[in-house]
Amino acid sequence: MKAAVLYAPKDLRVQVAPDPAPGVGEALVRVRAAGLCGTDFRIWAGDRPVRYPLIMGHEFVGEVAAVGPGVQKVRPGDAVAVEPNYSCGQCALCREGNRNLCLSRTAVGIDVDGGLAELARVPARCCWPTPKGMPLASLLLAEPLAVVVRAVRRSGVRTAETAAVLGAGTLGLLAVQVLRTHGARVLAVSRSGRRLLLARELGAEAVQSLSDGSGADASRRFSGREGVDVVIETAGTPEAVEEALGLARPGGRVVLTGLPHEPSRVQFSTVVRRELTIIGSMIYQDEFPEAMRLLEGGAVKADPLVTHRFGLDAVGEAFIAQQSAASIKVAVIP
Repeated sequence: MKAAVLYAPKDLRVQVAPDPAPGVGEALVRVRAAGLCGTDFRIWAGDRPVRYPLIMGHEFVGEVAAVGPGVQKVRPGDAVAVEPNYSCGQCALCREGNRNLCLSRTAVGIDVDGGLAELARVPARCCWPTPKGMPLASLLLAEPLAVVVRAVRRSGVRTAETAAVLGAGTLGLLAVQVLRTHGARVLAVSRSGRRLLLARELGAEAVQSLSDGSGADASRRFSGREGVDVVIETAGTPEAVEEALGLARPGGRVVLTGLPHEPSRVQFSTVVRRELTIIGSMIYQDEFPEAMRLLEGGAVKADPLVTHRFGLDAVGEAFIAQQSAASIKVAVIP
């Protein structure tokens, strides 16, 4: 098979690699598309250490090419979206149902070889069969959408509540749509205004570019009170954490989905005085089926978010495009 193999930071080579064979409980997936995100870029750039050589890619979809002994969940020919995180299944966290928090969790494309290849070997339990005929772009957004579905669930948002989404990348634009399915009124807030028009098209009732004004002021205007009921933070920067707290009303809930890599200067006296609830939301537990349902029914639109497509041979160009201001989701088609 052909694969993109990372040998060192920014040393990504497209080459012929041995075809993997599925073992007990495993499936071999013929990759139809893989998506790039900020985590992939950090691995490619060397900011996130991994073992080398590594076939990258944790957001991918395809068809089951073969299965190993004991597999009943999927069979050859099934179209699947791949859940790229799997837990040990044995520790206390896993037994309690908190498998997303497992300290021995394995991430496909990060800890083991992933989907920037023609074939990928994964545990069969990570394969979610998809309805035949679902567009490739929709399938490709299933993994990040599952992240958002969990974050919105954890917010406890209710019909007619006001919500702000901070960040207008892939997760933010998906969050706008998921919040709308819960009946919330949504304000989209972004450091740059370039994606806010799309946020409106996808359901945001109002938008605010932080380069043009205060997010907290916009939140008060939008809600008609001291701030919004719920904030979903998707930007993943220290500044975004601070900004998110400023958007919420006293007694409001703030869900953090990003992973800042530097400390945030949060004034916890403000958190106490305003009785804010800060909720972390880590990937997903059992949200893949709901993500698929939203995509299949059209409640969440994925096509507008896939802005760039590259062949596997042009994967280097894909990583450059991933950092472009014009890109939202970059797809690699093996």
